[in-house]
Amino acid sequence: MSIEVISILVLFLSFFILLLLKVPVAYSIGISTTVSLLLNIDKLPGITTIAQRMTTGIDSFALLAIPFFVLAGEIMKRGGIANRLINFAKSLVASLPGGLAYVNILASMLFGAISGSALAATSAIGSIMTDRMEKEGLPRAFSASVNITASTTGLLIPPSNILIVFALASGGSASVAALFIAGYLPGVLLGLALMGYVAFVAIKRDFIKGTRASLSEVLGYFSKAIFSLLLLVVVVGGIVAGIFTATEASVIAVLYAAVLALIYGEVGVKDFPDILLTSAKTTAVVMFLICTSMAMSWLFSFEGIPELMSNFLLGQFSNKFAIFLVINIVLLLVGTFMDMTPAVLIFTPIFLPVVVALGMEPVHFGIVMVLNLCIGLCTPPVGTILFVGSGIANISVTQVVKPLIPFLIIMVIVLLLVTYIPEISMLLPRLFDL
Repeated sequence: MSIEVISILVLFLSFFILLLLKVPVAYSIGISTTVSLLLNIDKLPGITTIAQRMTTGIDSFALLAIPFFVLAGEIMKRGGIANRLINFAKSLVASLPGGLAYVNILASMLFGAISGSALAATSAIGSIMTDRMEKEGLPRAFSASVNITASTTGLLIPPSNILIVFALASGGSASVAALFIAGYLPGVLLGLALMGYVAFVAIKRDFIKGTRASLSEVLGYFSKAIFSLLLLVVVVGGIVAGIFTATEASVIAVLYAAVLALIYGEVGVKDFPDILLTSAKTTAVVMFLICTSMAMSWLFSFEGIPELMSNFLLGQFSNKFAIFLVINIVLLLVGTFMDMTPAVLIFTPIFLPVVVALGMEPVHFGIVMVLNLCIGLCTPPVGTILFVGSGIANISVTQVVKPLIPFLIIMVIVLLLVTYIPEISMLLPRLFDL
């Protein structure tokens, strides 16, 4: 057995063993990468190389957007923006049977898109909506399932931090602007699909209807939410039009959100130190994950793993649709135990050459990969959103799992549609010539 094969086995075995021992993902990635590399080269150059790759891995102008979008999302979560979006969503769909479930999904789509964070959407929308939904007769576990799955739509609808990470991992073959605009239709399709299942359950269980809002009430709530909604137009519109980059857009988002929160009066100047500290902690976690993941990604390239995987898949399967299905299954499994950021950084260099060789565009694959990993956020054992959503609803994960399964099936169906119908992702980028 060659040293390269032994190195690859050590890399994967040590990584999974560390995960089973509940070592944090970033440390598991860093330790397994270092151990594997030391089988090939001496200790001093090996450790120096890992440190260098971790440092250069985050030496990217595009990655500066992440801390600013994290900060903007934190300001929005505390600044009263979620309440205004919920009230606007409620005025549109609350009159339907089980209407607050639709409100949860629509508000999550709007807030998740504006904040760029599924975690922020889960906590902000869930903390407001869960009790309201229970009062209107919706089971608490069902409400939590709605909140958990709906919050992932904001990872597809721009601005989205994970799409920025994919742009970095793709080596420039997929631009941030193209990924942002490509995420709209899949994100909306996912939201509508979840609403479709809610409608089925509402009719079957005879959920009560809310009161219908008058046109003047709808316009009133819209006028209160319009400045929050305009952030999407300013940020995404500016990027697509080429007025500013994604990084510059993230700074504008922070300034816009801060001014809006101060005007709304729900955040004062004295609150900003705590907001900055919370955002810095979140950013530190994300950046450390990126550091170690970029080192592991480099090691994959060093060991020739992308070429091995490409040759294996292309040799085993003659049908590209079968290969796409296999890649989807692998990514779904990866999403159950690995966070999105390291998963994107580690597996993009492995699978991107394969799908490009089969005719799939990098932007299309980016959306497919992110949607795959969105499902992973909602599934045990690692599913971050699953645990946060359950905690906010004050119920156990085991209580949520049963009502959550049909929502996950809906998400998988949407994933297959997005995978095998490229136009869902690529229509808008082609229309805007991105």
